[in-house]
Amino acid sequence: MSSIYQRLLGADFEKLHPKIQERFGFSSVDKRASVGRGIMEKVWYGKAFTLPFLYIGTWRNIMFPQQGQNVPFTIENYAYIDSFGRETITWVRTYEFSNRLRRFDATMIYSEERQKIIDYLGTHQHLAVEIEMSVGENGGMHLRSGNQYFYEGWCSFKFPMLFSGYADVFEWYDKQSEKYRIDVKVSNPIFGDLFGYSGAFDVEYLRVEPEHIPKYVKPVREEKRE
Repeated sequence: MSSIYQRLLGADFEKLHPKIQERFGFSSVDKRASVGRGIMEKVWYGKAFTLPFLYIGTWRNIMFPQQGQNVPFTIENYAYIDSFGRETITWVRTYEFSNRLRRFDATMIYSEERQKIIDYLGTHQHLAVEIEMSVGENGGMHLRSGNQYFYEGWCSFKFPMLFSGYADVFEWYDKQSEKYRIDVKVSNPIFGDLFGYSGAFDVEYLRVEPEHIPKYVKPVREEKRE
């Protein structure tokens, strides 16, 4: 089985740096996980009016109102089949600030209906975000968020972007330092830059049977709607 990223990129997947192919190229059948550990050289947020949105995000591990430099960082990617039979990849990011831990949780699937990657944000998958992906000139991966949808019980609607942001994520392999690098910026077309971080990390690959995937990396609630 191809990874969800191979399905989306098709032949362009081969244009990625081999280290990036390795990181984005596994699926649940491989019984493999990628765990990255490193340092976020900078974690930041925008102007003061962005803070209420970031505080709300902490309720479900979606962004947070904290900033710092040289913050220890872990990113955990496990592949599994969710309760709806969909190939799923976890994106659980943990930031070790001096006074507390912060988490940013997400799970990604490939939507047959939309022919896109769908990124479910948070512990309860309330927010579903369409993701565009492309290969950079340096062999890295570029993820760009698009339409966003809110789902909770009977309530569902397309989320107004006036109250949210577009994310640009660049991940690549730096041959000189022999580390993976990442740069993330979330911005709003009216209010400007909202949140972001940049840093470097190493990756360890683990052999993991499905029943041994840590419970804490999976969402509390799974959403069928895409």
